[in-house]
Amino acid sequence: MGGKIDGYVDTVSPYSWYAFEYLHNNKSLLSSHGVEVEFHPIFLGGIVEATGNRPPFTIPAKAKYSPFDSKRAAKYFGVEHNGSPPFFPILSLLPQRALTYIKSTHPYPLYESTLAALWKALHIEHVDISKPPVLISVLGRIFPKEEDVEAIMAATADPEIKAKLNETTKRALSLGAFGAPFFSVTKFGVGGRENVVQPFFGSDRFHYMFDYLDVPVTHLRILGKGEMEEQRVGKGKGDGLGKSML
Repeated sequence: MGGKIDGYVDTVSPYSWYAFEYLHNNKSLLSSHGVEVEFHPIFLGGIVEATGNRPPFTIPAKAKYSPFDSKRAAKYFGVEHNGSPPFFPILSLLPQRALTYIKSTHPYPLYESTLAALWKALHIEHVDISKPPVLISVLGRIFPKEEDVEAIMAATADPEIKAKLNETTKRALSLGAFGAPFFSVTKFGVGGRENVVQPFFGSDRFHYMFDYLDVPVTHLRILGKGEMEEQRVGKGKGDGLGKSML
């Protein structure tokens, strides 16, 4: 038993945020089963263009359905929901380059805190993090030193950081990504067996992922009438997906 979940995410994607929050909240439980989790910034626009995929908002039927699905998903994962910003989608190159630099130069927990702050700023506060002054303001919530924020913003124009984001995006494509969130999940071999890697897409495939990793979970099931009252009494004690399902 044991493995690693490599998540490829973009701040423009609300479903990447849902997946991040869920896995982040369950990181300790996953670790107890020998499973590591790491998130990698990618440029979703590049993924979509390279694969010929079409964003949901460009397909009328999907665009009409998406507000229902997004609201349900947010409730399911226990995160806030405020609909899509009026300027959605954004060109996410600037925040993704900033995240690439932060991940390379700062402690990983600080990188994750920045990820969460950027998602909330875009999808809850509805501020355009693709605009330099806005990004500077949001970064200042995580990095109190002005020189740290200046270094991050300067790095977004650094050819090395641009190339690094491009390389991570190409790696995701080589693993089979066609959207976000995308996961490359490694199941560690035991008894001399080789590691095995499988792709997973979206924020609603964790039951498949955990079954693959041999992580014990409580699956969604219909309750009998006799169990309903017992379920009501126990509600709020870590039984929601936004808290834990492991």
